[in-house]
Amino acid sequence: MRIVDVCGFYSPFGGGVKTYIERKLVAGPAMGHDITIIAPSDHDGIEERSKQARVVHIKARKFQLDPKYFYFDNEMKLHEAITASKPDILAASSPWRSASQTARWSGAHIPRALIMHADPLSAYAYRWFGRILARDTIDRRFEWFWRHLRRLDAAYDAVICANEDLGQRLHDGGLAKVVVNPMGVEDGIFSPVFRDEHLRARLLARCGLSPHATLLLGAGRLSAEKRWPFVADAVVAAGHKAPIGLIIAGDGRNKRSIARYVRDLPHVQLIAPTKTRAQFARLLASADALIHGCEAETFGMVGAEARASGLPVVAPDQGGIADQARGPGSRLYTANDVGSAAAAISDFVAEGAAQARALATAQAGSVRTMDQHFADLFALYAQMRANA
Repeated sequence: MRIVDVCGFYSPFGGGVKTYIERKLVAGPAMGHDITIIAPSDHDGIEERSKQARVVHIKARKFQLDPKYFYFDNEMKLHEAITASKPDILAASSPWRSASQTARWSGAHIPRALIMHADPLSAYAYRWFGRILARDTIDRRFEWFWRHLRRLDAAYDAVICANEDLGQRLHDGGLAKVVVNPMGVEDGIFSPVFRDEHLRARLLARCGLSPHATLLLGAGRLSAEKRWPFVADAVVAAGHKAPIGLIIAGDGRNKRSIARYVRDLPHVQLIAPTKTRAQFARLLASADALIHGCEAETFGMVGAEARASGLPVVAPDQGGIADQARGPGSRLYTANDVGSAAAAISDFVAEGAAQARALATAQAGSVRTMDQHFADLFALYAQMRANA
């Protein structure tokens, strides 16, 4: 099959979508498919990855809230690129403007899939108003967005999401074509064997603690929806009962404000993201647990990578990351509740980080891989094509 993916939030500078797309460009040809990614960029051009994989860059406007990203501002140019790619399957990877633009492409009888790489209601509406309004009230106030999603549901043959929580909410919101297909980790990258006790000791020393303390790792984009100040507050609160260090590894538009926030907190350090996947795998394996604060993850890629590294996960009970914290040794807490998060961390430490890590390590080899996700995705595409 010739699979064309219109990816409105692909950036060569990193992020979960980039990780996903980079693997698709390898897995697709390996499974006998031709993959074209159409992405907004700072230039026009075709980046050939192999005979059966490429990224088509379309010059577009810069996204003002994050200069690493661009957005399609010329629908005719996008449609021309889709037509030139001659898709057997057409996918859109964002529920925003690019999904509507892709839906309006005139190619007849080409099956189309919308992949929910974003959960805007959780990332914005629920986060902004969740402290003062119930979710059903927020949903009623944002009925305009639910109407938008139902229009996309009508225009596409499948709406694919990576976690049960989002899938159920979409179904409850009136979407009829929801398919849940969890993502996974890159095979062969993450493993407990990469644990480095010397690195762990250095990171704890950076936090002003001895190797006998507990080391929690937070990793991801430095943006508001990731709730890093919340995570830091929960760790500091739990730290009144036991020595706990927190390392936050990441970059993003909120770097300065987050750096200011954690600067004077005890035993909390912000570090630059690792440069390679191998370095990140070593960093993950060397912590005692992954700590996460965002309840709006569509999958929770870093949680799956932590599990594959033998790490327990301490995470909110909503969104895709919750699916990563249901295994042995991990902990769930009430989303956006500092007291609940601090209690979960304290319980984790009190019951023994080494024991929890041993339980997680025993399950590391069973973590779903990205290639398993793509095998299921391409099988769905084949069925859609057969039914067209």
